[in-house]
Parts: sequence; C-alpha cells; structure tokens
Amino acid sequence: QVQLVESGGGLVQVGGSLRLSCAASVGTFSRYATGWFRQAPGKEREIVAAVSGSGSGYSTYYTDSVKGRFTISRDNAKNTVYLQMGSLKPEDTAVYYCAVDRTLGVPTRRIDYDYWGQGTQVTVSS
Repeated sequence: QVQLVESGGGLVQVGGSLRLSCAASVGTFSRYATGWFRQAPGKEREIVAAVSGSGSGYSTYYTDSVKGRFTISRDNAKNTVYLQMGSLKPEDTAVYYCAVDRTLGVPTRRIDYDYWGQGTQVTVSS
C-alpha cells in the first residue's frame, strides 16, 4: 500500500516562502516520478511541478506561473520530495497535493498519477 504524507503548509505573507515535504512509503522511490499539484476553491486541480524518476534522469517540469519562484527536489534516501516555494503570491493559495507514479518521463496530468497524498493547505495573505 503506497502512502504519501505531505507537510509544511501554512499561512504566509505575500513575498514569503514555504517548503512543502511529501514522504512516500514506496519501494525504490528513486524509480517513481513525483509531482506537486494544487487546487484552489472552485478551480480544477493543476500541475505545479514534477520531477521524473531515475529512468528519465530526474528531469523537471514547472508550470509557467511558478517558474523562477518554486523548486522541486527529491531526497531518494529519505523517500521524500520537496517543493520550495518563494516570492509567494495570493494566487498561490490552494491545497497542495503530492503524487507519485512509477512511470517514465515527467508526467504532468492528473491521470498520469496513481497515488496521491491527502493535501496540505497553503494560504498567502496580503
């Protein structure tokens, strides 16, 4: 049974930073592609960032709105993926979800991922 546990969300002021963590209980975590998605009230869940597994060289993807502000990284020894968020804006307010899947490439669609965390709230106040 794959389990993902997110942490690190919270309330932050505009321009501030947060680091989200997602610990995964999977075998051979390095082989899994991992992604961060977010869902704001009344909106569809959208990709934020993703990183491939070892089979695809840990390639990364960022949605345009977070490029230069967010960084996805992974620590395979700890079975953990991180999302470092900086220069936060009110429009970054959402529930953030991590997801993993044992697939090649850098998956960016919801349907590409079989396993999801429970989500963590990020609120950026102005």
